[in-house]
Amino acid sequence: MGCFGRVRDRIKGKGKRSRDGPAPPSPLAGSSRSIVSTAACSTVSSSAVATSQSEDSGMAARPAGWSKSSVSLSSARSIPELYEERGAGTMREFGLRELQAATSDFSRLLKIGEGGFGSVYKGVVRLPGGPAGGTVVAVKRLNPNGRQGHKQWLAEVQFLGVVHHPNLVKLIGYCAAQSERGPQRLLVYEFMSNKTLDDHLFNKAYPVLPWNVRLEIALGAAEGLLYLHEGLEVQVIFRDFKASNVLLDEEFRPKLSDFGLAREGPTADNTHVSTAVMGTYGYAAPDYVETGHLTHKSDVWSFGVVLYEILTGRRSMERNRPKNEQQLLEWVRQYPVETKRFCRIIDIRLGGCYSKQGTREIAKLANSCLAKHAKDRPTMREVVDSLKQVMQHGELDGDVDASGETSPPHEVPGKPTADDVAMAAARRRMLHLAALGENANSIAKRRFMLMRAAPAPTPT
Repeated sequence: MGCFGRVRDRIKGKGKRSRDGPAPPSPLAGSSRSIVSTAACSTVSSSAVATSQSEDSGMAARPAGWSKSSVSLSSARSIPELYEERGAGTMREFGLRELQAATSDFSRLLKIGEGGFGSVYKGVVRLPGGPAGGTVVAVKRLNPNGRQGHKQWLAEVQFLGVVHHPNLVKLIGYCAAQSERGPQRLLVYEFMSNKTLDDHLFNKAYPVLPWNVRLEIALGAAEGLLYLHEGLEVQVIFRDFKASNVLLDEEFRPKLSDFGLAREGPTADNTHVSTAVMGTYGYAAPDYVETGHLTHKSDVWSFGVVLYEILTGRRSMERNRPKNEQQLLEWVRQYPVETKRFCRIIDIRLGGCYSKQGTREIAKLANSCLAKHAKDRPTMREVVDSLKQVMQHGELDGDVDASGETSPPHEVPGKPTADDVAMAAARRRMLHLAALGENANSIAKRRFMLMRAAPAPTPT
C-alpha cells in the first residue's frame, strides 16, 4: 500500500518473555490519547489509532449522517477503550513458532499476496471448535524494512477487534514476538478464496466479472463503509479504500481489509481530523491531500474512484497508456454521461452484457462522490440507497464492439443482425459463468500444482 506520509514514531516496549522470545507484556494495552513511549514504560500508546486532541480543529456541527448513540458525544469512548471492553477477549494471541508451522516456515509457495505491510501466506491453524483438520487462514507478516510499522499493525488489531460486520474481514488473532531477526508482528485473518476486486478487474488471467456481480460487490463494500461511518458510537474513517483492499470470499461477497491507516473520526464539535496525509495515490480525496483535513467524505471520494474502475475495467492510474488516458478520472471526463459517447468507457470485456441505464446511473453516482467540495458529496447511506436503485435495472441491453464504439442500430447486409449479436452476447456470458465455476485459468492451475507439491502445513 502506497503512502503519502511516513510513520515517524516507533512504539517500543520491554516485557515478559514468551516461548517465542521476549515480547511486550501487552502489545495492545493502553487507552491514553497522548503518545507514551519511554525506556521506562512498556505500555503501548493508543495514539496509533486515536485522534489526539491537538490534531482536531474546527468548531461546527457533526458530519451529516452521523447517528447519535445513547452515549453523549463528549463521553464517547475511543477505539482503544472499546477494544479493551469488547475485542481483547475475542482475539487470539498466536506464537511465532505456531505460525511458522502453519505456513511451512512462510514458504514462497504459500505466498498469496504482498503489499506495503509485508507478505501474506496461506496457512492452517487449529482453532477451538474448528475442524479437526485445522482452519485455513491468511497470515500477514510485517516486513521490518517496509513502509508500514508497529503503529499500523496495532491499529489493525484494535480496529478489527471492535468492528464486526459481514462486509469487513474478520481478524482471528495476532502475534507479537521477538526473534533473532528482531521484532515479529503478524496478523491472522479468515481466508478469502477469491483474492481481491483488483485482481478480478485488472488481471486478464481471471475470468471477467459479470455486471451484476460487480454491482453486488460495490453494494457490499458500500455497506461496509456505511457501518464504519455510522454503525458504532465512534465514527471510523477507513482512509485507504481501493479495489485491492476489497477481498472476495468463495461466493464473491466483498469484505474490506487493511485497517492499518484507519482513523477515528472527529469528536465533539469538530468537523474533521487534522493528520498527516496517508493513503494511496489516485484514491485520496484532493481536499484531504491539500489540507490534511480528514472526514468521512474522504472515503466517499475514494469510493467514487472505485466505481469508475468497476465501470471501465481500468485502474485509477495506468502509465502504460497514452498520456491523455493515464489518469482515469481525466479520461472519463471526455465521455460525459449525458452523451452518446459515454458507452465508450464501459469495460469492453463485458461484451455488451450490462445495463445501459444502470451504467449511466453508476457514473452519475460516481460523479456525485467525486464532487470537488466534501459537503457536496453524498453520505455512504445515500450511496447505498442509490446502488440498490441501480440494481433494479436487470436488463443487459448494452452492446459495444471491439473498438469501444456502439454497434449500429440498423441491420447492414453482410453484418450480424440484432438477434445474432444478442445470441453471441448470451453465449459469451454462459462461457464466462462456466469459467467462473471452473476457476481454471492456466496461471491458477500452475500455482495450484506448485502448492500441492509443497509440504503441507501441519496444524499446530
